[in-house]
Amino acid sequence: MPVSRSLLRLLRVRELEEEQCRSILAAAAAELILLESARDAARERARRGRSLMVASAQSGDLADRIAGAEEVRCGVGSTEFLSVRIRSVELRVAGLRQRFLVKRTERRQAETLIEDERQRDAVEQSRKSQQALDEWHRTRQWRAEAGKKH
Repeated sequence: MPVSRSLLRLLRVRELEEEQCRSILAAAAAELILLESARDAARERARRGRSLMVASAQSGDLADRIAGAEEVRCGVGSTEFLSVRIRSVELRVAGLRQRFLVKRTERRQAETLIEDERQRDAVEQSRKSQQALDEWHRTRQWRAEAGKKH
């Protein structure tokens, strides 16, 4: 008997769920990468602002000193904001990764059920084939013995 259609449908649903979770996880991971890049850029902005402040202290240019201080303030503020957002997304990614692993496990369980069913079918088919051969052989022997008696 072939694998039941309901088991095959279950496997297909599990595959779709796993793929959906994989896509959502990939999107969240991409968002995390973008946020980390933005945080790195904000850190670089603050670093450049500090460099500008040091250079203006040597040259005495007040406008550069004020611009440098503003760059530092903006860079530090952005870094802090992005760090909080990154922690939030990291938690979300961890949860999504866990959900993905659960869905992958469910898919593998469905695959195992189907494989077990196929193996049982193969064993049953082999058993039936052997029974048919045994019956053919018995019939052949019976006919041979019946032919000798006549």
